[in-house]
Amino acid sequence: MPVFKLVEQTAGVGDLMQEGLVIRRVTYCIDRYQGMMDDSGLPIPGLHRIEGLVELDSADLDGSPLTLRLESGQMVKVTLVGREGRIFSEGHGPGVCRCC
Repeated sequence: MPVFKLVEQTAGVGDLMQEGLVIRRVTYCIDRYQGMMDDSGLPIPGLHRIEGLVELDSADLDGSPLTLRLESGQMVKVTLVGREGRIFSEGHGPGVCRCC
């Protein structure tokens, strides 16, 4: 069973996007966790989890697949979980895999 280790924390102002269109400029705070092998402590390539908050109060976007463009320009696919602006993503790393 993998365990998750906190590997990065970042905060800033970015763009929340849906279907390629910017829907709102938001303040964000996100934590990125890397999946690790429980027995050896080695990282599991591509297994990660992103958790965080965006400054947003919108029930109509709850559960919607969104993209958060960070200040660095990096794009992160997230799902809005609840009206409080909690975001979540789990799966493959920043690159696109060819396995699924």
